[in-house]
Amino acid sequence: MRKVKVRLRPIVSKINLPTVLKTAILPGDSMERLFIATQVGEIFYIGNGEIRTFLDIRPQIIKLGDSELGVSRGGYDERGLLGLAFHPEFYYNSLFYLHYSVAGTQGPGVLSEPFTPNPCNPNTLNLRWKNRETQYDHIDTVEEWMLQANGRPQKRRTLLNIRRPFFNHNGVNSLNFSPETGNLVLTTGDGGSGYDPFNLSQGDLEMAGKIIEIDVAKHTFCNNPPVVTRFDELPTPIQETLKVIAKGVRNIPGISFQRIDNQYIKYAGNVGQDLVESIFSFVHYKPIPVTQLVQASLMKSKPDLEGLINFGWRGWEGAFPTSFIRDCSTNPTLDKKTIAYYYEAIDSSLKRIEPLISYFHKDLRPDKFEGTSLTGVQAYMGNGMPDLTESVVFTDLAKHEESQPPVRGALAYTRISADCKLNDFSVIETDYNFGSKSAYYVSLGTNLDQTRLYLGVYGSMKVTDLNQGTIFEIVPDEGIGN
Repeated sequence: MRKVKVRLRPIVSKINLPTVLKTAILPGDSMERLFIATQVGEIFYIGNGEIRTFLDIRPQIIKLGDSELGVSRGGYDERGLLGLAFHPEFYYNSLFYLHYSVAGTQGPGVLSEPFTPNPCNPNTLNLRWKNRETQYDHIDTVEEWMLQANGRPQKRRTLLNIRRPFFNHNGVNSLNFSPETGNLVLTTGDGGSGYDPFNLSQGDLEMAGKIIEIDVAKHTFCNNPPVVTRFDELPTPIQETLKVIAKGVRNIPGISFQRIDNQYIKYAGNVGQDLVESIFSFVHYKPIPVTQLVQASLMKSKPDLEGLINFGWRGWEGAFPTSFIRDCSTNPTLDKKTIAYYYEAIDSSLKRIEPLISYFHKDLRPDKFEGTSLTGVQAYMGNGMPDLTESVVFTDLAKHEESQPPVRGALAYTRISADCKLNDFSVIETDYNFGSKSAYYVSLGTNLDQTRLYLGVYGSMKVTDLNQGTIFEIVPDEGIGN
């Protein structure tokens, strides 16, 4: 695979940190508009060359950048407005959906210090999340909204309220509609901290660490769903709207669907821990109804998980058994990597799927880059950039070798693989001169038919550093096809 060169065309600048980039056609409109959701709670759209406010829920968003357990995060945060999805019939029914962290729900957190497993201490390998109603970080909500005839959006109902143990790993670009089933797809991270302390991602009844389908056509008439952490805590009418597509998720920056030969390939990135960032792909799967999982638990039997996708976390980090790094102070190139969950890796080795591609935090190959954190995965089906046609494009927050200011993010691509087997990737070079400012690549989006790509760039890692965002369209290097 060879390097591809593209141009970044600025669309709008001086906005807050963009978490979601996607397009929709407003009811009564004739033009596809680019919508931008920001982490602090704003949603804008681009119309007639100017930016307009679609919705502003900043007062409903938890205060971002606060300290946790008395230790300042310095403005870094993974909560906020994380998901925006328009109903496939949005033009006709005006429905859209939000996922965000709710104001006023800040809790004390769970663990008193950062977690690292110790294979020599079973107590660190078998932790349980206890006292969940009092020991948590915040509450996330998934809501259905409607754009009223007067142009003002209004909340219709709450679909889910989820209690989260830590501030991080809540997913981002976490809501998307499946063109295959027509259902709303919610991606949830493993709950946060590091190394998934409570192994929530593999727990069948845990809502954390999953890809979940929600049948929004079913009205549960439950206007105030309880705040829960597990599927069996939900009322039966809500359980009946949910199916689980995948487990073993650490943290996903969205899910992308690509139609090839009358079937849909699903792509989902899994943010890594210490070693590797991974993108998984699958075609065939069998979603498991939540009612079936709950019933199996009540009967004290093992549920039938045939067809359920398992990304392998926490036993596996991409294609590797999950490891933690012990520094060799005299020679950093000799850092030791110790398997954290040896028996879990064995147990899940045949139950998991292999990643489509992986890229690494340390990589000496001259044609690659050393990554930090996967931030977006999108299929590209356009012809404007023929070198990328039918490829899968992805972004990394910041190149590891440029971790000191000014930082630059990374853009890359891989070819599709009909058998979803391990593949290679190549770098996408850009022409844009960011000067002395840092450029973290924080989000990646596309339009309705996947013929355009949009990149969200931010000048800081701190959500409290405001108005440092720019949205670009990724266009051909020759300027053709704009």
